[in-house]
Amino acid sequence: MPSAENSRYAERPSRLPDAVVWTRGATSPSPSGGVDDAASVLPDGCMDLLWTEGRLLVAGPDTHAYRPGPDLPGPWAGVRFRPGTAPALLGVPAHALRDLRVDLAELRLLPAAEIRRATGRVDAAPDPAVALEDLALRLAAHAPAPDPLLRAVVASLAAGRSVAATADTVGLGARRLHRRSLDAFGYGPKTLARILRLQRALILARTGVPLATTASRTGYADQAHFARDVREFTGSTLTALLGRR
Repeated sequence: MPSAENSRYAERPSRLPDAVVWTRGATSPSPSGGVDDAASVLPDGCMDLLWTEGRLLVAGPDTHAYRPGPDLPGPWAGVRFRPGTAPALLGVPAHALRDLRVDLAELRLLPAAEIRRATGRVDAAPDPAVALEDLALRLAAHAPAPDPLLRAVVASLAAGRSVAATADTVGLGARRLHRRSLDAFGYGPKTLARILRLQRALILARTGVPLATTASRTGYADQAHFARDVREFTGSTLTALLGRR
């Protein structure tokens, strides 16, 4: 999800089930030539439909922090889909978009002329986020209903259950669960479980709970284990990440 440290970031529930709508202002250049590091997007298992002026894009599931380049400073609006729900709506397996931002036209979901018109409507809208949400609702109206099995997988892993226990809960063998997860989430269930655990831990740590206690409550072996996952998935140290308010 876009980093909560960015004070220009805001979100609300979407009219589309299993989604939220978010906005973020334009980012400032950093001394390194990129953008303000507070604009980093941390892995969360989700996919997003994105708008920035003149473009509609899709953000695939991330395995590391995404930092927008200076060519895409924003402002931005987005519709973030619950893990596992976007591939059916967009007609593409999640693993094909892992760690990517691609123009919506590349997915060939709609004719190019229709995407140009949709981009123009969002550009011209008084509230681009509302217009982008309208587009997501139109896409969802022609998509299959969300798979309840995938919802159960996410719920089980988000609760901290093991991959093996999750496979038993949903009645899939380990290999079938892995294949279904690649299509739905962009990576295997173990990676999704680690990303969801990291998000739980960061939310808890930001409330002021001591880091060792946070690690214990969210399933890490210890604080060092928590810190290693932060480094792997965000490219930042734990103290630096939590210090960017």
